[in-house]
Amino acid sequence: MENTMNGMGEHDSVLEVPLKPPKKKSGPVEDGVVTVDCTPFCRRIGFVRCASAFRNVWFVKDICGLVCAIITWLLLLYAEYVVMVVMLLPQFSSPYNLINAVVYNFFAFLALSSHLRTMLTDPGAVPKGNATRENIMKLGLKDGQVVFKCPKCVSIKPDRAHHCSVCQRCIRKMDHHCPWVNNCVGESNQKYFILFTLYICIISCHALYMAITHFVTCLGKEWKSCSGFSPPATTVFLIFLIFEGLLFGIFTGIMFGTQLSAVCTDETGIEQLKREEARWEKKSRWLSVKAVFGHPFSWQWFSPFATPKFTYMENDLHTV
Repeated sequence: MENTMNGMGEHDSVLEVPLKPPKKKSGPVEDGVVTVDCTPFCRRIGFVRCASAFRNVWFVKDICGLVCAIITWLLLLYAEYVVMVVMLLPQFSSPYNLINAVVYNFFAFLALSSHLRTMLTDPGAVPKGNATRENIMKLGLKDGQVVFKCPKCVSIKPDRAHHCSVCQRCIRKMDHHCPWVNNCVGESNQKYFILFTLYICIISCHALYMAITHFVTCLGKEWKSCSGFSPPATTVFLIFLIFEGLLFGIFTGIMFGTQLSAVCTDETGIEQLKREEARWEKKSRWLSVKAVFGHPFSWQWFSPFATPKFTYMENDLHTV
């Protein structure tokens, strides 16, 4: 075969340079959460009125967070066992024990309900992959307006939204990601998280008071009338409960105060940590509280079952 290329001999060969494979189209990162529609199950068991509340149950796929949430439930279960079985049930006919049992279990139920609502509620996730040319054109941006795009979510990033590396979503008014509730604390579930810290602090202080009182009382009379367990076993139960009450009472008390301070100053924990300049119009303290708990003020502020109404601008963007 004749070589028709200049400067090449019979034994010369042509090096074939392999073509680079085309780059994959960049898209949103894999979601760190799962949303489950539980309405069919609720209707099947007869909870028709509650079906709408469980239409989109939010669950974060984080093993560490799930372990922390289970530990939280186990600690609540341990405190319930010691308070009821070790301290109150041996003399349940006493008005003192009966009142303490009702009060403790009431706030324990509210604490557990607040924890579940915080964990299973969408904290305010921004729709994923909506940063398309068509959607940006629909915003009708004026001169001087800038739209921010999250490179991980490929979504239009509203003002005060931050990307969570655990949930792999941008969260509106994200305060922080809490492993103890296995979820972010953001615009839509901050109320439940604040109630969770409040009620945990209340039952911790209550259990601490009952444990110390029970221990002092048992020292002054026979242990058999104080508890159905032996004195060493009762002492161990009470010591662990006192330690748990002190630890969680102090921790949740500080967290509750921190959250209230952030709400009143209309500034999230991330914004305080990063010392971000306030590009938004700050509301008064009372309006900031109502923006989290709802309007107007009512007993529903303290209920983890009442969902507050949130109002915000869809095109809430940074301006320059």
